[in-house]
Order: sequence, then C-alpha cells, then structure tokens
Amino acid sequence: MTLVAQSVEQPPRTKRRSPLAETWDNLRKSWAGMVGLTLIVLHILIATTSPVWIPRDPLEMNAKIRTQAPSAEHLMGTDKLGRDVFSRSMVGGRVTMVVTLIAISIAVVWGGLLGIVLGLVNGRADELIMRFVDALLSIPWLLIILLIVSVLGTKMWVQALTFGFTYGILTVRVARAATLDFVTSEFVLAARARGERKRTIVIKELIPNVRDVLLVDGAMNWSWMLLGFTSLSFLGFGVTPPTPDWGFMIAKNREILGVQPWAVFGPVVMLGTLIIGINLFADAFAKALGLDRSQGAPV
Repeated sequence: MTLVAQSVEQPPRTKRRSPLAETWDNLRKSWAGMVGLTLIVLHILIATTSPVWIPRDPLEMNAKIRTQAPSAEHLMGTDKLGRDVFSRSMVGGRVTMVVTLIAISIAVVWGGLLGIVLGLVNGRADELIMRFVDALLSIPWLLIILLIVSVLGTKMWVQALTFGFTYGILTVRVARAATLDFVTSEFVLAARARGERKRTIVIKELIPNVRDVLLVDGAMNWSWMLLGFTSLSFLGFGVTPPTPDWGFMIAKNREILGVQPWAVFGPVVMLGTLIIGINLFADAFAKALGLDRSQGAPV
C-alpha cells in the first residue's frame, strides 16, 4: 500500500506593519493634515534656504526708498527704513523657529518625564509638586517669561530655556493625567508584581504608552509658543535688532500701516500660515494616533 502525503496549504502570513507606517497612512487620508504638514515643511525650507535666494539684503537700509509700495523690485515694498519687506519676512522666522523648536523639545522632555513619574508615584510628593504647578499656572505665562528674560537677558539660549520651562509646566499636568490612565493597567501591575524598579516601569511601560499624547501636546504647544515668542519680540524682549524677526517687524512698522500695510502684513501672513499649518497637522496627527485633542484620551 502506497501512502500519498498530501500537502496542506498554509494561509499566507500578513506582514505586520509598524505603528509609524500605520500612523502615516492614517495621516495621508486627512487633507487638512497634509495641508498642515505642507505648510510646516514649506516654512522650514524657507527658513533654512532663504538667505540664498532672497532678492535683497534684509539688513540693507536706504532712506530714498522708504515706505514704498510693492513693485517688481520690492515684492512687498519697503519699510520705514527702506529695507525690503519681502526679504525680511522670509528670513524673519529663522530665530523664532529655532528657539521655539528647541524650547518645545525641552518642555516635552522635562515636563513629560516629571509628569510620568508623579503619576506613577501618586503620593505626598505628587500632591506637593502638583500644588506648586497649579500655583505657577495661576500666574500669567507672559509675566513669568518677561521676569526671567529681564533678569537673565535676551540671548537665544535664555529664551529657549525660559519657554521650555514655562510650557513644560503645562506638559507636567498632561503627562501626569495620561499616566494615571495606565498605572492600573495589567502590564503595569504585572511589572510591579515582578519586582521591576520604578525607573524600569517608566522607561519600558509608561513612556511608550504616553508618548503619543506628549507628541500631540507638544505640537499644539508649539503654535502657542510661536505666538508667545512673537509677543516677546513685539514688546522688545526678543531678538536683538537689526536681526529680522516677525514680532519686531510688526512692532516697528505698525505706525505706517496706512501708508505701507505690507510692512506689517508680510510677517503677519508668514506667522499666521505657520500657526494654521501646525494646528491642522496637530489635529490630524492626533486623530491618526487615535487620540481626541479635546480630551487627550483615546477615541
């Protein structure tokens, strides 16, 4: 008797996609998210490459062509010192973007780590620190920033650390609230039952689960930080003149708004499109990660 072995066909294995690829696919389905991402990338490209292709030196002054209207030679006209508004608007966001990007990274790191640790400990130390955080949040953020900058100066590293500290306070509350949703989860309880140290639980269990919330919160706070830095420059505590800066340009040219509106509208349009892009992207990014921006919770 001959036995014939019959091969059993195995179903093809589906390759598991990475969370990053799934997030990107979800993000691509949102037209608002892609518009926002395009605006952000465009602003980054302008900030990094504009010194190469802008038509005029943004620092060059010419009293003979003050407050000129837009023309082929000066696309957005000139300001009250005869400087090319288009060139200054294109490079005016360089310092703003560098300072705020460094600052938001600092805020997410220190605020996120502290909030996660407090959510895990959840004891007297947590209660004491959170009361201190609430006290700081009751003070207008602009007053805190103005106080620190007035004492330490307006250098870029001072401004980055100041904004990083101020907005990190907000991140502490977000990270702590997100952590409290996971400290009673099975994987955290199992890690505690195995005798894992708190540092290990924070690194291996909590950070990977709270990371998405922190990224979305950081994206939202970036837009507020841009407005804050611009307000600081508007008040005269930002970049050192004559370095082009959107807030400083608005402050110095507002009195000629009726004569040469582009001297103000140029930086306003640049700042506005960047903030709109960040908010569109942040909203779509949150949905792509399965988060609700209004509640900071999974949907």
